[in-house]
Amino acid sequence: ATGVEAQVLSKLLDQLTRVPEGFTTNPKLEKMVLESRREMALGKKALDWGAAENLAYASLVVQGVPVRLTGQDVGRGTFSHRHAIFHDFETGEQFIPMTRLSQQQGRFQVWDSPLTETAVLGFEYGVCLDRPECLTLWEAQFGDFVNVAQVIIDQFIVSSEDKWSRLNGLVMLLPHGFEGQGPEHSSARLERFLGLAAEDNIQVVNLTTPGQLFHCLRRQVLRSLRKPLVVMSPKSLLRHPECVTTLAEMAVGSFHRVLPDCGTGPSSKVTRTLLCSGKLYYELDAYRKEHNRKDVAIVRLEQIYPFPDRQLKSALSVFPKGTAAIWVQEEP
Repeated sequence: ATGVEAQVLSKLLDQLTRVPEGFTTNPKLEKMVLESRREMALGKKALDWGAAENLAYASLVVQGVPVRLTGQDVGRGTFSHRHAIFHDFETGEQFIPMTRLSQQQGRFQVWDSPLTETAVLGFEYGVCLDRPECLTLWEAQFGDFVNVAQVIIDQFIVSSEDKWSRLNGLVMLLPHGFEGQGPEHSSARLERFLGLAAEDNIQVVNLTTPGQLFHCLRRQVLRSLRKPLVVMSPKSLLRHPECVTTLAEMAVGSFHRVLPDCGTGPSSKVTRTLLCSGKLYYELDAYRKEHNRKDVAIVRLEQIYPFPDRQLKSALSVFPKGTAAIWVQEEP
């Protein structure tokens, strides 16, 4: 169970928008991000990806769990969605709201690291070994940046438990999904990590809602086991109007490895089930709505590895026996 009371989340989200007296925030940041998140905190707007991610960290920190985030431009967020660090518009002085949430909170660290991915990821792997109680995350600014760190992934992270007898819970946030700007702009090569997956050595997820990200990140450090987590982070979904969640959805429950269909009529009318993950869900659902297709269900595979056999069988069991199930591929 990874939910947090809605009142607590509301207060935390509001705190994350406040700055010290005399601190001048960037006018664009104030208008486009901070005012919007204050409305989210009041329940006037649904939460987007960046707000849910920040709440995952904030809710852990106030529970006493240390959180450490490194990577290129992680303070702002690769695609300007996180804003964990504020800069005074007049002086350039930094302010990190996550460090001022409560007097008894866990330590929060966010570091914009240099473009030496092998060194940085290797260091964070070491942090995980030394501090298993800490949620340690590394973000590749673009998916292809992880290529430079591949030796650390191959030799240490994915083989840590079997080769070195060491558990680690390192999280890698890897921008993913072709968005029309070239093959290396945001593709983190999902197939590469699935090729490295064996004997439950890692976890690979491609999520479709901010709430799922919230629960997934909290699950990573609150449960007793430690396994590396690869998050195929989206780009277009960061601001997609349909890709939102509510405080109520984050207040209860836990992470779902599979999200069953929620957009058709009676399950008895379904003749085809589409299985997909990530941003592709929204494209398929938009087409289904446009053409009023009640005969097609869409089931989301949120966790791709370890493969959720039981949960997938449960999601498919509501449809008539013999209903075709088709995997819809996003990219190679």
